[in-house]
Amino acid sequence: GGTTELCPALTGVFQHMFKAECHFINGTEKVRFVDRYIYNREPFVMFDSDVGHFVGFTPLGERWAKGWNSDPAIMEDERTAVDRHCRHNYGLAAPYLPVRRAPPSPSQSIPVHSQS
Repeated sequence: GGTTELCPALTGVFQHMFKAECHFINGTEKVRFVDRYIYNREPFVMFDSDVGHFVGFTPLGERWAKGWNSDPAIMEDERTAVDRHCRHNYGLAAPYLPVRRAPPSPSQSIPVHSQS
């Protein structure tokens, strides 16, 4: 027989995803880097530059966070990602980013007509 007969747990599809995000406010004046790790659509550990360390959301995520937070090389890499990854690439991406505008003032709103 095949491998799945020996171990039924090997059947199915499993997803392990890594997602790095750069959040920009007023260009590069305020930049936030978020590093997310997701397993089967469930976030289990993340790094947020505003927090400054990894946070686990599951028992596995807590173990990974503890290990990564105690490794100076990993922490240096994550903490410098704001400049190395986000600010560095902002200049490349800025011409293609949508311009966000303030919400319309009440005088610019579409009038609502009541039906009588």
